[in-house]
Amino acid sequence: MMPSTLKQKELQTWGRTSSFSKVGRGNTLKTKQQQGGDLGEAGNKSQDSGIAEMEELPVPHNIKISNITCDSFKISWDMDSKSKERITHYFIDLNKKENKNSNKFKHKDVPTKLVAKAVPLPMTVRGHWFLSPRTEYTVAVQTASKQVDGDYTVSEWSEIIEFCTADYSKVHLTQLLEKAEVIAGRMLKFSVFYRNQHKEYFDYIREQHGSILQPSVKDNSGSHGSPISGKLEGIFFSCHTEFNTGKPPQDSPYGRYRFDIAAEKLFNPNSNLYFGDFYCMYTAYHYVILVLAPVGSLGDEFCKQRLPQLNLQDNKFLTCTEEDGVMVYHHAQDVILEVIYTDPVSLSLGTVAEITGHQLMSLSTANAKKDPSCKTCNISVGR
Repeated sequence: MMPSTLKQKELQTWGRTSSFSKVGRGNTLKTKQQQGGDLGEAGNKSQDSGIAEMEELPVPHNIKISNITCDSFKISWDMDSKSKERITHYFIDLNKKENKNSNKFKHKDVPTKLVAKAVPLPMTVRGHWFLSPRTEYTVAVQTASKQVDGDYTVSEWSEIIEFCTADYSKVHLTQLLEKAEVIAGRMLKFSVFYRNQHKEYFDYIREQHGSILQPSVKDNSGSHGSPISGKLEGIFFSCHTEFNTGKPPQDSPYGRYRFDIAAEKLFNPNSNLYFGDFYCMYTAYHYVILVLAPVGSLGDEFCKQRLPQLNLQDNKFLTCTEEDGVMVYHHAQDVILEVIYTDPVSLSLGTVAEITGHQLMSLSTANAKKDPSCKTCNISVGR
């Protein structure tokens, strides 16, 4: 086939410190055919790209993806030695697997086409504006040679490779933690953790599980990159109190029956406390997810590898201190805390009773998606 050319003036530089450029809308290069189909419908026809008959460049093959994070990866490949010395740039076509021709963080007609200088491989591709955590992508590569007139001669596209980005690392979660600390507010006393559900739920626990609450896998609510979503097993508890009464609220979005358990049964020096997430759902309310894990438990080992650990006595969200020989507990006032306890809990350790308030379904957070535009609870590594 005849390799095509792309004019230098059609490329937009990302930034002064970046070695990449992006092919803008309407400037995507099209070759005659590529394995697996077209990788972008925003391309110009051949006459618009300046097709020229030249010696073909080597096509990348045996592509390898490594060192994957939530917003970066390394890519390498093999090439035939023929005309290899002519290569000056690499063209990289990156698309979300769910929809190869769109990226929800960009205009719908702008696929992500990257242009990089021909540096030694493996090469790092990084960018939170087009890479999201825990997301499947496809990637293909062309080699390119810059001509004296500013045009680029390019090879055929390589095969299409699929990969998935990673969760937030501890570094990213620490950034979220610091943002949450800013708005946590003052600390209020509390004495019980509680869990609201329907009567049928507690009947089922008694009949089928011997009155033992069993941990279950956390849903996908909150930050898309949170390493606990869909992976950590635990039981959700609340500890929020009303400012004027110092007691739990009588309304709940989860059910009219409430299991109360004394705070010291779950939260004590034999527990470790971890920060799990910080998010909102297009409202003024912000949620902080904390994880309580008995020391040495499976949940503790899971969190120790992935989450920032908090000091039990000195943090902005949930504390356990001793005053005059008595354990005293405080929670942050200005965020809604969701506490995950990672071990089974017996109903015999507390009480189950009907609340007098209403069920507020609109406030349920089950599988709720985080607002990606909120400046308070987002960091610059995808959403």
